Amino acid sequence: RSSAKLVAPLGCLISRQKHTLPDLPYDYAALEPHINAEIMQLHHSKHHATYVNNLNVAEEKYKEALAKGDVTTQVSLQPALKFNGGGHINHTIFWTNLSPNGGGEPKGELMEAIKRDFGSFANFKEKLTAVSVGVQGSGWGWLGYNKEQGRLQIAACANQDPLQGTTGLIPLLGIDVWEHAYYLQYKNVRPDYLKAIWNVINWENVSSRYATSKK
Repeated sequence: RSSAKLVAPLGCLISRQKHTLPDLPYDYAALEPHINAEIMQLHHSKHHATYVNNLNVAEEKYKEALAKGDVTTQVSLQPALKFNGGGHINHTIFWTNLSPNGGGEPKGELMEAIKRDFGSFANFKEKLTAVSVGVQGSGWGWLGYNKEQGRLQIAACANQDPLQGTTGLIPLLGIDVWEHAYYLQYKNVRPDYLKAIWNVINWENVSSRYATSKK
């Protein structure tokens, strides 16, 4: 019985397709002046691409270790899977959370939930900004959905830790506060970058994620 249960997961891992870098739904310069084209190009084609490549390498090594029953190697690969897998997951969400037609405020159910859980949109914006500014070193600020409690929640994750995999919250809106996301334009002044990014938040995408997370 126990061996039969392992066949399907192992088969899926062996036959899986490699991860690929997703296309951006807009041009690199589309978010200017809030995020310039040089940052977007480097962030997407270099940084995100590196996470994808390293994730594929780590998964290939993990597949080999799994086939050999080499648990020591499987365990040693966990940090690489978490870091690069998280980097791929986080950035894939991040690109869709942004839009040249973004900014303003959300509407409908998401706005009602924000008012319910944070008092007002202004309070929510202030709290998520503060949490994102306060990330020590590299990491992310997130708006997530707590499915068990049926409410929105703000959280910070270090490095490339994926929100759902490390906190259980379903990711709705992620703000990348690694320096590679803003340094070329905003230098070390993270608050200026965070002030600007609200002008390109894609609330339609965030609202869609919220609707899906409640199902």
